Amino acid sequence: MANNGTDLNRFLLEGSEWLKGTGEKANIVISSRIRLARNLKDFSFPQWADKEEQKEIFSLLEFTLFQISYLKKGIFVGIDDLSAINKQFLLERHLISREQTKGKGSKAVLVSEKEIISIMINEEDHLRLQVFQSGLSLKEVWKLIDNLDNQLEQKLDYAFSPQWGYLTACPTNVGTGMRASLMLHLPALVMSKQIGNILQTLSKLGIVVRGFYGEGTEASGNFFQLSNQITLGRREEEIIDNLERVARQIVSYEEKRREFLLKQNREILYNQVWRAYGLLKNSYFINSEETMNLLSMVRLGVDLGILKNAKREKINELFLLTQPAHLQKIEGRKLNAYQRDVKRAELIRSRLKESGK
Repeated sequence: MANNGTDLNRFLLEGSEWLKGTGEKANIVISSRIRLARNLKDFSFPQWADKEEQKEIFSLLEFTLFQISYLKKGIFVGIDDLSAINKQFLLERHLISREQTKGKGSKAVLVSEKEIISIMINEEDHLRLQVFQSGLSLKEVWKLIDNLDNQLEQKLDYAFSPQWGYLTACPTNVGTGMRASLMLHLPALVMSKQIGNILQTLSKLGIVVRGFYGEGTEASGNFFQLSNQITLGRREEEIIDNLERVARQIVSYEEKRREFLLKQNREILYNQVWRAYGLLKNSYFINSEETMNLLSMVRLGVDLGILKNAKREKINELFLLTQPAHLQKIEGRKLNAYQRDVKRAELIRSRLKESGK
């Protein structure tokens, strides 16, 4: 049954699997994600369904999802029952979309253990299935989400056309209904001012680039989310292979720029890393934007062996824990902007002290 968000605190204790900092090329590829959009046959799309039809869809999907082995121990949360902070908290953890936080209706999200699977109900489509993993692991993610989708398709009658494929509310998702994405950390390419040319090339290759929080957000902390643009007329494996091939090229460019910076600008690089670390360890208050940029430099220092005691997983966690809703969940109350800046600095000092032990 749906709850009002009281179980969400467990996410703060358990952490997300995709932030573990493990997997292939995890020093540059933060996470791999695949999302599938699915709709039910003979039901209106969510934005056209009336309240009674939305409730019927909600009940059917809630009952069905808990029959799937992957999801039996998951948390099922009704979105309408959540406070603004809890909605933002789920958004910050990438478990729901911005679209899911808006408006009223019979909306929900089911999150599996370790936050590997997230399933949104009555977002833009009836179902949005998401699977996350750490590092460059699109093929492993595809294997899991394909299995999950097949289990659901045995129990649900999907809206499917032999000609067009899976039918979706937005025409750009028709076909496979799939969005594959990779979150990359590219500080060296940004510092060397090469990122602009790469982004222009990606758009010509049918790759969409977004910020840390996906659609509608700009890059911050040197994070770039790459995803496929075309879903129609291509097989899922083809989409994944194309995105992975492009990502490996970008990873190679980033690796070469990091090597160059270590050889040609060693003193400047060390100074930037240690200054960032010092500011984070000694600030009394700090805002979100500065935190993202400084943590990005510290993460680069960890990956290059400049900061030998700090751990990648702990730095990855700080990118989430220092977000506004997370700070308020940790504190257990609503905080204004200044209070969040103070709490953020306090949390960072504490976590970096623990990480250095």
